[in-house]
Amino acid sequence: MSELTVRALTEEDWAAYRAVRLEGLRESPEAFVASLEEESALGESVWRERMNRSVRLIAEQDDRAVGVVSVGQAETAQEGDAGEIFALWVAPDRRGSGVASALVRRAAAQARESGRRHVVYWVGTENGRAVAFASGMGFRPTDYRRPMRVVSEEDGEQEIAMVLPLGEDKSSHTRL
Repeated sequence: MSELTVRALTEEDWAAYRAVRLEGLRESPEAFVASLEEESALGESVWRERMNRSVRLIAEQDDRAVGVVSVGQAETAQEGDAGEIFALWVAPDRRGSGVASALVRRAAAQARESGRRHVVYWVGTENGRAVAFASGMGFRPTDYRRPMRVVSEEDGEQEIAMVLPLGEDKSSHTRL
């Protein structure tokens, strides 16, 4: 197995982003707000616009995309100078292998480079694996909750905002 790389995509990489995004929607439809049908119908101009709205990071290994995450500005005023990590997806055969960790570390670094002092990651309160993952990465729960924005079988499910402070990265061992 070759080395895992994580890189930021440019507007010119819109087709690569589209391909991995659609793969994520196909494989894990319950994890996203949008549907495969909706996103498949979008034209090139919409995908190019998306590339400029937020930073899209792709993880690649063995000459294929194995994960993706987006990082942008947090939506709510309460988070002020916060970045937000969203749309994290890892190919099923690479889950548990460090791909998600590499993507989140790079997303946090990207947020810090953009002047953010902390980064928010919304996690389903009933998704123990995701809460444990975020906690293990250094994210801490907040009092902020919102209704799940994805299609859910359970009415009333919520997401919790988990926050990671972004200190200076003085070495590769320093927590972001």
